Amino acid sequence: MKFDLINRNNYNVLVFFALLLSSMGCVAQEAIIQKQDTVELLDPKIHFERAREYSNRNETDLALEELEKASKSAEEREDVKALIDSYQAHALLYLKLYKEETTYFFWDRAKALLKDIEYPSGDAMQKYIEAILLFHDGKNFQAIFLLNEAKQLNNDRNFFNNILLAEAQIYMKLEKYESAAKNFNSLIVNTDIYESDFLATRAFLGLAELNFKTNKWEEAAKNGEEALKIAKRNAFSQEIWEANEMLSRIYESLGKYNLSLANNKNLLYIRDSLFNIAKMKTESKTAEKIQFDFMSDEIRRQEQKIEELNESKNQSDIAAILTSALLIIITLLAVSLFRNNQIKLKTNDLLQTKNTELKAARDAAVTAMEAKTNFLSTVSHELRTPLYAVTGLTHLLLEENPSENQKEHLKALKFSGDYLLNFINDILQINKIDADKLEPLHVEFNLKKVLQETIDSLHQSAQNNKTKLILEYDESIPSHLLSDPIKLSQIFINLVGNALKFTKNGEVKVMAKMLNKDEENVRLYFEVQDNGIGISKDQQENIFEGFEQGSIQINREYGGSGLGLTIVKSLLGLFDSKIQLESELGKGSRFFFELDVKSKDALVDEVSFELTEEDFDFKGLHILIVEDNKINQVITKKMLTKKEITSDIANHGGEAIDFAKENTYDAILMDIHMPGIGGEEATIEIRKFDQKTPIVALTAISLDDSLESFYAAGCNDVITKPFKPEVFYQKIGENIFNNKNLKNSVV
Repeated sequence: MKFDLINRNNYNVLVFFALLLSSMGCVAQEAIIQKQDTVELLDPKIHFERAREYSNRNETDLALEELEKASKSAEEREDVKALIDSYQAHALLYLKLYKEETTYFFWDRAKALLKDIEYPSGDAMQKYIEAILLFHDGKNFQAIFLLNEAKQLNNDRNFFNNILLAEAQIYMKLEKYESAAKNFNSLIVNTDIYESDFLATRAFLGLAELNFKTNKWEEAAKNGEEALKIAKRNAFSQEIWEANEMLSRIYESLGKYNLSLANNKNLLYIRDSLFNIAKMKTESKTAEKIQFDFMSDEIRRQEQKIEELNESKNQSDIAAILTSALLIIITLLAVSLFRNNQIKLKTNDLLQTKNTELKAARDAAVTAMEAKTNFLSTVSHELRTPLYAVTGLTHLLLEENPSENQKEHLKALKFSGDYLLNFINDILQINKIDADKLEPLHVEFNLKKVLQETIDSLHQSAQNNKTKLILEYDESIPSHLLSDPIKLSQIFINLVGNALKFTKNGEVKVMAKMLNKDEENVRLYFEVQDNGIGISKDQQENIFEGFEQGSIQINREYGGSGLGLTIVKSLLGLFDSKIQLESELGKGSRFFFELDVKSKDALVDEVSFELTEEDFDFKGLHILIVEDNKINQVITKKMLTKKEITSDIANHGGEAIDFAKENTYDAILMDIHMPGIGGEEATIEIRKFDQKTPIVALTAISLDDSLESFYAAGCNDVITKPFKPEVFYQKIGENIFNNKNLKNSVV
C-alpha cells in the first residue's frame, strides 16, 4: 500500500508530539548512520596532517573531508583534545574561505569543550583564531595582544611560525614595515617540519608586497619570483595566483612590460584551467553546502526507509525516522539562529566602537578649536599693545616736522604697522565666526551713508591705482533700515578693497538696488563690479577659501593676506545670504548678493542718528588716563597734549577709582586688561559715585571681550588699540561735547 501525502502529514503531527515526550528517535537515527558509515578512520593526527597539505594546495574540499574524518575518529576514541583540535582546524579552514559565521560556530564549540579540561595548546590556538578574526575586523592592536598571549601558552614550532606570519601581516597593515620585514625574513629560513615551504612562500609574498609599497621594486621582483618558484614546486595554487598577480604589478612599475604581460598570461591560464575545474569544485564544497548535502542524503535515505517500512507496515520505525528528520531540521534552525545572533553581536560591537571613536574625534576637535580660539585671543591682545606703541609713536614723530628723509622712513613704518593691524583683524574676524562669537545686530542705520563712508575711506587707494570709484544707489531704498551696519561696512570694505587691489587705471562700481518691499520686509541687491585682471574658472572654485589669492604670482605682485573674501563669505552667512561671482580673465569681475532687512518708514528724519565728523575745541580739557603699560601712557599723554589737553595717569583700576573720587575730569580713558582691578570692575565702582563723566574704553579688544559687558559696566564708548589719531580725537570730542552713548560703534 502506497504511503501518500496525507498519511505522511498525519505522521508528522504524531511525531511532533512524540518529540516533546522523548528523544529516542534521535538515538535510533544515530545508530542507523553509524551502521551505514563504512569509511575507514585513522588516528586524528594523520587526518590533520592530510588536511593541512590539502589546504596549503588550496584543495579545500579534500581538506574538509579529512577534517570530518578527524572529528569522527576523535569521537570514536573519545579523545576530547583531538575533537577540540578538529573544531579549531575547521574554524581556520572556514576562515580561509571567508566564512566567518561558520568559523565562529566551530570556535564556540571548541570554547565550550575547553571549559571542562586543562589544555594549554587548545587555549593558545583559540586565542590565535580570535586574533585573526580581530585582525579581519580592523582591530589590529587587540589582535597583536592576543597573539602575544598565545605565544606564552604553546611552544610548538609550527604554531610559533604561524603566529610570526600573522604578526607580519598585521604589521604590514599598521605600516610598521621594519617589524614586518623582520618576521618575514625569519620565516624564509624556517625549519618547520610541517609547512616549511608554505611558510617560506607566504614570507616571500609578504616581502614582495612590502618592498612594492616602499618603492623597492627590484627587490620586490626577486621576492615575487622566489615565491612563485616555491609555490610551483609544491603546487600551492593560491600562492601561484598571488605571485603572478604581484609580479605583474611589480614589472609594470619597473617598466618591464613584457614580463608583466607574461605574468598576466599566467593568470589567464590559471583562471581558465584551475579556476574553472578545481576552484569550482572547492566553491561547491563550502560549509553550508556540505551541511545541506549531508541533510539531503539523510532525508533521501529516510524516505527510502519509509517506503520500506510502509511495505512492512512498521509504523514505529517510520515514527523514529521522521522524528530524526525533524530533530535535524530543528538543529539546523538553531544553528542558523545562533549565527544570526553572532552577526548581530559583532555588528553592535562595531557600532559601539565606531560611536566611541567618533565621540573622541568630536571632543578632540572641540578641544582643538577652543585652544586655537584662546591662543588667538591672547596673541591678538599681546600684538595690539606693541602695535599701539608703533603706530602712536610714528604719528607723533610725523607731527614733529621731521626731515624729508625721516618722513619717508616714518611713512613706511606707519604703512607696515597699518598692514600688520589689518592682517591681525582679518584673522580674528575669521576665528570669531568659527567660534560662533559673532551674531548680526538689528540696529537702525542709513544704508546710503554706510556705503558712501566705505567709498570715502577707500578713496586714497583708488587714487593710488588711478581707478574711478562709483556709487550707484537706488533712491527708492528706505532711509531708515534695521540690520547690522558694522558688518555690512566690513563686507563692502573687503569687496571694494579687493576690487581696487586688482584694478589699475580702471573703474570700480558699487551698486545697491531694492528688489522688492512687503510692508517692513525689504530685499536688497548689492553688486561690486570692476574691470581689473579678472579671475580664471579654476581659481574661482577656491577664491573664497582662507589665504587663497588665485596663485603665488598674484600674491607676490599684489600682496595681502587672502582673507578678505573669506570674511565676506562668512559674514554673509550670518545673514543667511551667499556671495556669488562672475568673472572673466582679463575683463574684470562681478561680486553680488541679496540681503533681507527691515525698514522703519514711520521714522522722521528730524535728527540724524549717523555720526559726522566735527571739529572740536579741546583746549583746557582735563582727562584721566588709566593704563598699566608705560609706553602706552607716554603715547596717549602726548597725543592729548598735542590738542592742549591736560591729563593724569592711573597705573591700575584701584588708582583710577581714587583719582576719580578726588578730582573732576572731563572724561576717563579706561584700559580694560590690567593687573589687579581691571577696567570693567573699576568702571562699575566709579559709576557708583559718578554717573556723568564720560568713560571711554581704550583697549586691545580680543575674542573673549564682549562689547555689551563694557557698556553694561558703564562705559560710554569703545576705542580699540591701535587706532587712527583722527578717530581717537573724534571719539573724545563726541563723548565730551555731545555726550552720546554710541554702544554699537567699534573702531
